[in-house]
Amino acid sequence: MMFPEKPRYINAGGKLIDLDIPRVMGILNVTPDSFYSGSRYGSDADILKAASIMLEDGADLLDVGGYSSRPGAKDISVEEESNRVLRAIKLISAEFPDAIISVDTFRSEIAREAVLGCGAHIINDISGGDADINMFSVVESLNVPYIMMHMKGNPRTMKNMAIYEDIVADILKWFGERVFKLQSAGVRDIIIDPGFGFGKTIEHNFELLRRLGDFSIAGLPVLVGLSRKSMIWKTLGISADEALNGTTAVNAIALFNSADILRVHDVKEAVETVKLIVKLRQKPKVKR
Repeated sequence: MMFPEKPRYINAGGKLIDLDIPRVMGILNVTPDSFYSGSRYGSDADILKAASIMLEDGADLLDVGGYSSRPGAKDISVEEESNRVLRAIKLISAEFPDAIISVDTFRSEIAREAVLGCGAHIINDISGGDADINMFSVVESLNVPYIMMHMKGNPRTMKNMAIYEDIVADILKWFGERVFKLQSAGVRDIIIDPGFGFGKTIEHNFELLRRLGDFSIAGLPVLVGLSRKSMIWKTLGISADEALNGTTAVNAIALFNSADILRVHDVKEAVETVKLIVKLRQKPKVKR
């Protein structure tokens, strides 16, 4: 059986992102309770400083979120999330007009306003459309790149829902149903994210990492978010603050297994990892 090849480019607001080279997405959380304290930015100055550093360090994309999705995180209102995330996107878009910005939200009204009114180019939905029945129609109408992440349940319930027959097959089936619906509606640029840590045990996460290449069957770009997650620091017996070295190791493995985008807290280290992997992939020139 022949499977479709991954698209070489995605179009983000008229800016083509070449995926022949893996890309790095910097995480910019405007929340007070993200699981990693080093990724929390509150004031306008802090937001702009963080964005500036990430872009200088080589981030290809900035992912701005205003709702903590760590396990057990409390729910917040649409208004509170909007106030956080839309303000941040406007600030970054005005200060760095060439930056490619992703809005990290599962709420369709926030996604719409972030794109139409604030300068975002990509929608990153941790629920894959399950949390808001209007999300797919918004994606269809805007026709912007859509990152579809797999999650079982929600941040408050996902710990108790980590049950699979075959984790890769189950997730691919879940993606297939949703991707078919979007592609049938004409959505061109879809990126899949297997959702490390979202409704998965540590063992599930390592199995996903080992078998990440299997997701190429979907013929879509694959994003991975492994940065400082508990599968790293719990395995090593350290804290999230100490998990940079482990993050670099698992990111390298993900790149070997065909990841196209790394979503990270630490951009400089991820960019360096990508450069080394790209160099390793290059075939040596044969002297004649």
